[in-house]
Amino acid sequence: MKPVPWELLPDSSELGDAGELVIGGCSVLDLADEYGTPLFIYDETHLRQRCRDAVELFGRHATYATKAFLCKAMAKLANDEGMTLDVATAGEFHIARAAGVPAADLVFHGNNKSVAELRMAIREGVGRIVVDSFDELNRLDSLHAQGHGPPKVLLRVTPGVEAHTHEFIATGQDDSKFGFTVSTGVAAKAVERAGASEAVNLVGIHAHIGSQVFRVESFAQSLQVLAEFSEPFGLAELVVGGGLGVPYVAGEEAPTIRQWGQILKREAAQAGITATLGIEPGRSIAAGAAITAYTVGTIKRLDGIRNYVAVDGGMSDNPRPVLYGSGYETFLPRAVAAERPFHARIVGKHCESGDILVREGLLPADTVVGDVLATPVTGAYGHSMGSNYNKVLRPPVVFCENGDARMVVRRETLADLLTTDLT
Repeated sequence: MKPVPWELLPDSSELGDAGELVIGGCSVLDLADEYGTPLFIYDETHLRQRCRDAVELFGRHATYATKAFLCKAMAKLANDEGMTLDVATAGEFHIARAAGVPAADLVFHGNNKSVAELRMAIREGVGRIVVDSFDELNRLDSLHAQGHGPPKVLLRVTPGVEAHTHEFIATGQDDSKFGFTVSTGVAAKAVERAGASEAVNLVGIHAHIGSQVFRVESFAQSLQVLAEFSEPFGLAELVVGGGLGVPYVAGEEAPTIRQWGQILKREAAQAGITATLGIEPGRSIAAGAAITAYTVGTIKRLDGIRNYVAVDGGMSDNPRPVLYGSGYETFLPRAVAAERPFHARIVGKHCESGDILVREGLLPADTVVGDVLATPVTGAYGHSMGSNYNKVLRPPVVFCENGDARMVVRRETLADLLTTDLT
C-alpha cells in the first residue's frame, strides 16, 4: 500500500508544485490533456544516458536491439549516441534507414530471413548479417552467384544455457528455433562451411540466451561455453546478445547496464576470450524510460470478490501481461507520493476477460472515473508489440526533455484503419 517505488520511474521524474508527476520537465497530466490517452511518455535524457552507458564500455560494438522499441526518433537517438542497431525484418531495416541510420551501422538478425531481405541488406551495405541456419547460407550462396556480396557475417550459435526466464523469451537452450547448436557439433560445422565460403566474410560468433534475465550467472555460463567453442577459430568478434532484465515491480532488482557490461568484460577476460566483445541491449535501454498514461473509464466494486478498474487501453498497447504474466505497478500521476490502499485489477477495453494490464494493482483510495492512471516501465515491448485488436487505435509516443515535449509517433486515426483495406 506504499506509494509507487520511485526507482521504477524515469530518471528525470520529479514532483510538481501540486504533487503531480513531472517527466523531462513536463507535467504528465498536461501531456495527457494535450495528447489524449493512452499515451506513451518517454524521458529522452533517460534513453540517452542508457545508450551512453553501453557505448562507454563497448563503443561501436554496443548495438541497440530495436525490437524493444523502434520509431525513427528512437533509431536516430541511439545512433547519434554512438550505438549501432540490430534489426530483424525488412520493416525494422526500413525504419532505421528512414531515420538516417547508415546501413553499415545495422546488424541484420532473424531466424528466417527471406532472399529479398538478404538482397536488400547486402545491396545497401549492411554492417553485419547474423546467419541463423544452413538454409540461410544456401541463400547467401545463391545471391553471391548473382553478384551480391560477400557480406560480413556472424554465426548465431545456441550455447545450451538455460536463462531462467519465461519459456517464450528463452533462446539459448538447445531446444530452440534460433542458431546452430554447440553441443551437437552443428555450430562447428557451420563455422567450417562459412569460413570456406566465398559468399560470406565470417567475422565472428553471436549468441543470445534470452530476454528479461536477472541472473548474472547465466551470462557467465554462456561466456564460458562460447570461449571454449569460439577461441580455436580465432574470429575477431564475439557478440553475447542482450537480455538484461529490468525491475518492473517493487522488490525486483537487476544490474545496471554499466554493472552488467563490467561483469561481462571481466568474465570474458577470465575465460581467455581475445575477440572483441559486443552486446545488444534493448529492454535495459528503453523499458524504464517510459510510462503509459491511461484514463479511468469504469470502476466496478464486486463486494467480496474483486474491484475492477477499466482504462481506455489494454492488451493492444501492452500485451506482455497476457503473453508472459508480467507484473506492473499502478499509480495516479496527480498524487505520485500517495499511499495506495485500494486493491483493484486493472483491465482494458477489449472484448476479452483476459484483457488484464495489472492483475493485482494498488491505487489511492480516492481513485475516481476520469482519473489519469499510469503504469511505469513500459518503454519496451509495449508500443513495439502493440496491435489494433478490436480496431483500437494505437497510441502516440511523446519524448520529453528539458521541459519540451515532442510527439514522435502520432496517434492512429480511424482513417488509418482503412489504409490497407480493399473493397
